[in-house]
Amino acid sequence: MLIALLPGDGIGPEVIAQAVRVLDAAGCGLTFETAPVGGAAYKAAGHPLPASTLDLARRADAILFGAVGDPECDALERHLRPEQAILGLRKELGLFANLRPVKLFADLADASTLRPDVARGIDMVIVRELNGDVYFGEKAMRTTPEGLREGYDVMSYDEGEVRRIAHSGFQTARARRGKLCSVDKANVLETSQLWRDVVIEVAADYPDVALSHMYVDNAAMQIVRDPAQFDVIVTGNLFGDILSDLASMCAGSIGMLPSAALDTSSKGLYEPIHGSAPDIAGQGKANPLATILSAAMMLRYSLDMAEAADRIEAAVAGALASGARTPDLGGAMDTAAMGDAVIAAL
Repeated sequence: MLIALLPGDGIGPEVIAQAVRVLDAAGCGLTFETAPVGGAAYKAAGHPLPASTLDLARRADAILFGAVGDPECDALERHLRPEQAILGLRKELGLFANLRPVKLFADLADASTLRPDVARGIDMVIVRELNGDVYFGEKAMRTTPEGLREGYDVMSYDEGEVRRIAHSGFQTARARRGKLCSVDKANVLETSQLWRDVVIEVAADYPDVALSHMYVDNAAMQIVRDPAQFDVIVTGNLFGDILSDLASMCAGSIGMLPSAALDTSSKGLYEPIHGSAPDIAGQGKANPLATILSAAMMLRYSLDMAEAADRIEAAVAGALASGARTPDLGGAMDTAAMGDAVIAAL
């Protein structure tokens, strides 16, 4: 099976390299092909998502993605900035469902910003819609009649988009503990009112799943106050982006959280939720565990290799139990040494 490796910028190449090492050590028998993306692609080919990179992504059975973001590209026109690469891949490949599992490893309770007794209850999946919302709505800068500069971004969803991601949320909850919390802002936004109405309609197909609703501001508070109450959260693009980063710090470090972006056939793009971290790029300080866990998700969701995924996830837990820690977790181990620790635990 062919895996497209898109390392990207900053620490992306460093963490992708460790994930490949672990996949090889686990005997997965995969074939890898690498292509540039993000700022690296702009510098090499004049565009953050070159046609050749998109072609590889389409041909591959799955995509393992590093990170994009380069301060040297911040002054570019928006359509040429590194971040447009991941937005383009989501749109062109129809990757609409983002699954972000958030679980505290037992040996990292002290690394969480929450009290250990609260943090130990973290075990949820955030299902985030990826193809709509303000990220893809009409946006521009204009001048008001008074001569003031004004920026605007249109937030919108149609009922088909909401229905599709709602099914993903219910199916994810059905496979776990049977609890789904739909997060919106229906008391203020018409977009959210439609979201809530459609989620309620879809709930009729899942009588075995308990549905609840929560406004996004309250959800942010509740994740910090009592994370154990959540099983699966389904929400829109903007709210999901914010809540998943919030939840990541409750689980110890943003360097620990993997993610999957899936289409309707379960072909997916897998990436850590952390950014390119240019301030530590090339220094061996990056935590590769989120990328290694993303590779495990790839095996489970796209490649039908659940046993190998279980082994890799157990190896990450074993490495942490042995005391392996990168700087973000309070240790001094470098990126490659953490990869070594996971391979040893295999």
